[in-house]
Amino acid sequence: MYYIRSESSFDSAHFLKGYAGKCSNLHGHRWRVVVELQAEELIGEGQMRGMVLDFGDLKKFLGGMCDNLDHCLICEEGSLRQKTIEALKEEEFRIVEVPFRPTAENFARYFYEETKAAGFPVHRVEVYETPTNYAAYE
Repeated sequence: MYYIRSESSFDSAHFLKGYAGKCSNLHGHRWRVVVELQAEELIGEGQMRGMVLDFGDLKKFLGGMCDNLDHCLICEEGSLRQKTIEALKEEEFRIVEVPFRPTAENFARYFYEETKAAGFPVHRVEVYETPTNYAAYE
């Protein structure tokens, strides 16, 4: 089996509603996302002969996903009062609501599913909250 990996990162704020600990407060991370693709055989012909995939294609896709989450407040749908969201948007803060609790584990699955849906032969995704703490989904 052949594997290739690419990574990107984004900076954002989040919080965990209903969590009994300091992560219930608004805080930020430099999220690092590592996507690993797999293939049993390499491409046999053309300009990508001998490759799993062009790294540039994966890098562009992953970078676009990370850019969409960069420098915003990520929150789970329904975790803030509508008045709060409206007030933040009036102040021109960018809010991204997601249909899951914004944990590293859920982001790993989110990036995996989006990468797979885009047609990439994804094997594993790792999402780092800190340089030493990450969650993976395969």
